[in-house]
Amino acid sequence: MDLSNLRTIRIAASDLNGQMRGKRMPSEAAAKLDKGGARMPLSTLNLDLWGSDIDDNPLVFETGDADGILLPTNRGAVPMPWLATPSALVPMMMYHEDGSPFLGDPRHVLEMVLARYADRGWTVMAATEMEFNLVDASSEQPCPPKNPVTGRALDCHAIVSLAELDAFDAFFTDLYDASAAMGIPAQTAISEGGLGQFEINLNHQNALRAADDAWLFKALVKGVARKHGFAATFMAKPYADEAGNGMHVHFSVVDQDGNNVFDDGSETGSDLLQQAVAGCLAAMPASTLVFAPQGNSYTRLVPGAHAPTGAAWGYENRTTAIRIPGGATAARRIEHRVAGGDINPYLMLATVLGAAMVGIEDQMQPPAPTTGNAYEVEDLPQLATDWGSAIDAFEGSALIARILPAMLISNLVMTKRQELRLFAQRPIETHWLSLLESV
Repeated sequence: MDLSNLRTIRIAASDLNGQMRGKRMPSEAAAKLDKGGARMPLSTLNLDLWGSDIDDNPLVFETGDADGILLPTNRGAVPMPWLATPSALVPMMMYHEDGSPFLGDPRHVLEMVLARYADRGWTVMAATEMEFNLVDASSEQPCPPKNPVTGRALDCHAIVSLAELDAFDAFFTDLYDASAAMGIPAQTAISEGGLGQFEINLNHQNALRAADDAWLFKALVKGVARKHGFAATFMAKPYADEAGNGMHVHFSVVDQDGNNVFDDGSETGSDLLQQAVAGCLAAMPASTLVFAPQGNSYTRLVPGAHAPTGAAWGYENRTTAIRIPGGATAARRIEHRVAGGDINPYLMLATVLGAAMVGIEDQMQPPAPTTGNAYEVEDLPQLATDWGSAIDAFEGSALIARILPAMLISNLVMTKRQELRLFAQRPIETHWLSLLESV
């Protein structure tokens, strides 16, 4: 992207909640970014949801809040179509002064996981399904948006309704145009089961690029919604009695010859697919914190409410946490269906792909695939049922320690314990305001 005709640019890296932390700079500063001309404290990627320092964070109190160096990712600059003034965003990653990666940066952590696949000559391909709600955020509680055609607030469900999509055509047209300008491969859009709820799929591509695009897409959806007079949120559960927002990820693995290692020509898939499934299942309970990072997330994880709560898998079974879709065997892939829309895409993909790799490394074997309703299967390993339990399980898991670096585990636990404490001090009816556009 040509930055020469812009007055300002933004630079940003992802913090642990997936929020963009960075700076606004004059466009001429872009020439210095590759040379380490941008610096921020390492602790800025370890702030809580409200942007406050973490109490007793060693990054602050033991190092004097040392600076890190921000360097551009290979994603390159992208336009910011939601702003009135033309500008560009340069995605960044955090490094130590000596040039080593800062392992509290979730994008670095995903790169580390993907390097384990690359060591075997493999490339991970991934696609995401992004669910969100359009809301009227002007009241004391979130409300459905007004239908732009009728002027009346949405008051009924409109599952896969073309009429509802067409009513918001101006928003979706701007969203697709902006996605194209940013190089985000937005595909099918559907009206989902909740009030003002929609889903857009992002195309299958290199997993790191897929994570970048999911991170950027969340910012884009929120920005374009504001231009159209409403808000967009990826909260796991905006309304207590409505469907929640998930972020499913599909992934496959290809070798150096372009062959899908999950495909052996059979309907069941290769031994490697079975092992990857087993790893995902084994890590799932301890990974709950990554898939459900906020207190609100746990109102979505209710048995029978379209969000998996037990570590089950199956073929063409949407009640299971891990689904193996049908279709041509050459496209054999794993669909991981647990995460809420409020996740950090980098952490989510790092955890899922890291778990799959552990399953392959250990040649794990999954239990028999589930047929029928997985919610009725007894004795399944269960996801954590509340935020505090999820933090404890994540911190104490030997399996998580094989997937994620110690610094990231420690930083995420500190962050979530502080958020848990601070949310407990606030009236529950105000929690949505903190989450509305921050996740």
